[in-house]
Amino acid sequence: MKSFETHSEDETIELGRSIARDLPKRAVVLLIGNLGAGKTTLAKGIISGLGAAKPEEVTSPTFTLIHEYGPREGSKARVYHVDLYRLDTPQQVATLGLDDIFDRDAVVLVEWGERFPGLFPADRIEINLRPLSESVRQLTINQ
Repeated sequence: MKSFETHSEDETIELGRSIARDLPKRAVVLLIGNLGAGKTTLAKGIISGLGAAKPEEVTSPTFTLIHEYGPREGSKARVYHVDLYRLDTPQQVATLGLDDIFDRDAVVLVEWGERFPGLFPADRIEINLRPLSESVRQLTINQ
């Protein structure tokens, strides 16, 4: 388990870029935390660090449920950014076709995935984000 603390949105994005360097080509990463914990901000850094999109191009998939990024010129990385906040049952999640996405050479970032733990591979990475103040975040990575 690794633990980090960031003191601004920019630091959280930069930590995401650092995390991206250590991710395998295929990974499922659950981003766990309450509303406003910084999940999408961290995703911006990870997606940017993989070269799949610029941070300003990354938005929360709360209403579309899944955003796909990459590959971009100079990068072969593909990232799926999933948000399960608006789903209530495993049956609703099953309609998204996540199993097909998990089989691709891609990094899959899932916000609110802890609500449906049985639907994700056992070898997933879990990143817990906890706000300590308005700008300070504690992040814990479990692999």
